[in-house]
Amino acid sequence: MNARGFFCVIMVAVVVSASASVLDAARIKDIAGISGVRDNPLLGYGLVVGLAGTGDDVKNGFTAEAVKNMLSRQGISMRDKTIKADNIAAVIVTATLPPFAKVGSQIDVIVSSIGDAKSLYGGTLLMTPLRGADGAVYAVAQGPVVLGGFSAGGAGASSVKNHPSAGYIPGGALVEKQLRYDFENSRVLTINLFHPDFTTSSHVASAINDAIRGVFAKEVDASSVSVKLPQDGFLNVAELASRIENLEVPVDSRAIVVMNEKTGTVVMGDNVRISTVAVAHGNLSIQIKDTREVSQPLGFAPSARPGGPAATKEGEVIVAPGGQTVVTTDRTLTVGEEKNRLMLVPQGATIRDVVKALNAVGVTPRDLITILQAIKAAGALQAELKII
Repeated sequence: MNARGFFCVIMVAVVVSASASVLDAARIKDIAGISGVRDNPLLGYGLVVGLAGTGDDVKNGFTAEAVKNMLSRQGISMRDKTIKADNIAAVIVTATLPPFAKVGSQIDVIVSSIGDAKSLYGGTLLMTPLRGADGAVYAVAQGPVVLGGFSAGGAGASSVKNHPSAGYIPGGALVEKQLRYDFENSRVLTINLFHPDFTTSSHVASAINDAIRGVFAKEVDASSVSVKLPQDGFLNVAELASRIENLEVPVDSRAIVVMNEKTGTVVMGDNVRISTVAVAHGNLSIQIKDTREVSQPLGFAPSARPGGPAATKEGEVIVAPGGQTVVTTDRTLTVGEEKNRLMLVPQGATIRDVVKALNAVGVTPRDLITILQAIKAAGALQAELKII
């Protein structure tokens, strides 16, 4: 091999190695989160008004009580009065308060009927306080409901598109109370992996120590990495978090095979390996087909007289008096079995080799589920089987 050929081989190897490292790497912000920085669910009970006769039956139940309370707060006395209106619906309003949301920020809300309303189409949500798990009000929602569907019907016919009893209000809630984060005075940052793994956690700590001068990152366990800021104060926590979350690190994971027998879905990770094993698979099919054949009498054959004996049924043969009409059953039984070859999958085969070998056998996804379970039972599959 001359110098040019050797240089080309080296360049190809470097390009392939670099491509593999990029494919296996991920940003820290995509695989982990900062401890204490999370979303918070909000919940509220409200009323949707302005419906075209598709609301709740407010003559009884919680909807009537809610309407009376709402009108009472507006200065209208509803004592000993009966409400008859089907343009109102009781709803549950849910939202998610993102971290660092400030007072006056807008967040999206989801409106879902909890009564017997047929549709929320054209309705408007009245002012609804949204509370957190501690009972405090963090946002207030109000506005027109967007469905993206409809429900219409008449006598003997109806038409429904999507789900008309739940809707959406983009930017429908205003934040009234913000969560406090003591980032400015904190000198330690904890990074929590979404999927705990000791190898990935070690890679995160090493990447932070190599990329950011003056900080000390330490692997706490399979899920957490502790990052201590330098004492000179040239970095604050917000700036450090921004630099950390954009670092790329190799991501490792356990070998898992996920199978869903209901849909025939099989997903295998890149780390799945198998020992030397021989696989043969053939489908057995049995088909039974019945064919009815009718034999009519000749044109001048004697026929049954009026008032004479009726036709009789003997097993599968129908016999009429006089000229005979015979119905017989011709049953065909077919048994078929595929004759696939025995395929040998060598030890240490990658997922590409496994898929290639099983495709050569000619298996379907549902057959693949059975084969993988059998390989696992034989102790030749070095992966966890996860059935969903």
